[in-house]
Amino acid sequence: MHGRPNIYAIIETGGKQYRVSPGQVIDVERLHAAKGSTVDLVRVLLMAEGDRVVVGNPLVEGAKVTATSQGEHKGEKTVIFKYKAKKRYYKKTGHRQLYTTLVINKIVAPGLAAEAEKQLPPAPQPADGA
Repeated sequence: MHGRPNIYAIIETGGKQYRVSPGQVIDVERLHAAKGSTVDLVRVLLMAEGDRVVVGNPLVEGAKVTATSQGEHKGEKTVIFKYKAKKRYYKKTGHRQLYTTLVINKIVAPGLAAEAEKQLPPAPQPADGA
């Protein structure tokens, strides 16, 4: 690879794990963060830069991922259909999960690299069409 080494982290939020790197855009379970606000994700399970890897036990001490909230949106509708054969019973409902869109700004990795922060310029703002 040319230029800067590949840095990534595995974080946990909303009961799910995500592999993130600076500049990446991800949808996570709803966080109560206003659009444009900064969110610190401190549940870092693994950090890697190039061929150096630090695995947490269960978390990497002092590590965090900083992201910017791009607002909330609803996911696809999940249909819940309950049915009992020969009883004339059925019930159809739906659910749309709320998600928060995050842009990963930097990964703070104490002890992993000479400089503790890897940072990218701010990501472009998406157009408000939805």
